[in-house]
Amino acid sequence: MAKRKGKSRQRIRDWGQRLAGGDDVEDRAPVRQRLTQRSVKLPPERVESPEDNPERLPKREGMVLGQFPGGVMVRAAGEELLCGIAKTFRAPRGSTALTVGDLVTVAMTRPEHAGEQLAADRDRADGFVLSRQPRTSALARPAPRSGKRRDPYETESFDKILVANMDVLLIVAATREPPLSHGRIDRFLIIAERGELAPVLVINKIDLGPPDEQVLSDFAELGIDLFLCSAVNGQGVPELAASLTGKRSVLAGASGVGKSTLINAIVPLADAATRPVNVKSQRGRHTTSAANLYELPGGGLIVDTPGIRELGIHLDPAELPWYFPEFEQIAPHCKFRNCTHTHEPACAVLAAVEAGQLLPRRYQGYLRILETIGDA
Repeated sequence: MAKRKGKSRQRIRDWGQRLAGGDDVEDRAPVRQRLTQRSVKLPPERVESPEDNPERLPKREGMVLGQFPGGVMVRAAGEELLCGIAKTFRAPRGSTALTVGDLVTVAMTRPEHAGEQLAADRDRADGFVLSRQPRTSALARPAPRSGKRRDPYETESFDKILVANMDVLLIVAATREPPLSHGRIDRFLIIAERGELAPVLVINKIDLGPPDEQVLSDFAELGIDLFLCSAVNGQGVPELAASLTGKRSVLAGASGVGKSTLINAIVPLADAATRPVNVKSQRGRHTTSAANLYELPGGGLIVDTPGIRELGIHLDPAELPWYFPEFEQIAPHCKFRNCTHTHEPACAVLAAVEAGQLLPRRYQGYLRILETIGDA
């Protein structure tokens, strides 16, 4: 047994003496352990002035254009502001704090630290983000579980918001290089529904070959707006651009489908970086590393996002059928209320597939997604 030091032995003797004297030592212990706030007297020159309190500074409402370590770029009243994050800023748990498209309130810095003086003090921000408004829509994907800064014992799902407050999700696919993926489109349709975004399917690179007519027929049957485009020769681009006028749109798709090239065709002088597809693997190379926002010539906004190769979905398996609208009228006729539409007897969805009333490709896509989220 380790030898006790002098102060430790003294505390034990004091405790024994109080106990022998009839003191209630159990009631006194919490009093001794109570923490008290240390009072500090500040000199007059250290007392906060009204200008030093962000809540008392002039405010502006704006939209986040981009992010950088320790701050964001905000467009407010026609100006682009380099903003830090106020220490009082709080964001809801389980989601990205700030992202492109967020509508925020900015406290402007004092005049002597803005404008022309900013060139002399490069570390001085134009303002500080105090708060953000609730998001009306979001393009999100599950954040990766790996990384040094992730808690390995945290089981709560975390969605990484790529872009917020958009109206339209442009799901970009290609006829060739890389080949069109039905499953990825099905997943983007679910993401659009969950994020309250109107889906629009854009089949790009039709100059490399015609799209599969059966694919076009399948998606047209779902009532999804569809555009056939070639960002290289401009075919179909004017029609797509006209449909986006006055709206806030965000492009999403795999790497290499031509999202940045499509941006350059829609927005003059955008000069978005592009790279060719890897010929050997037929997989796209990541060109856009962060969401970039552009203004449309006729009004509205369009955002280019990084290509997504793996597209996971945080979803309860019981919720999945509701994201396949063609199941909606049929599923209530299943024998079991909790029918998964995979093997149950008297399943109306299975019967509809066998009778040709539902698209076999869509049903197979449903089974693939169900299998992946069931293993998550």
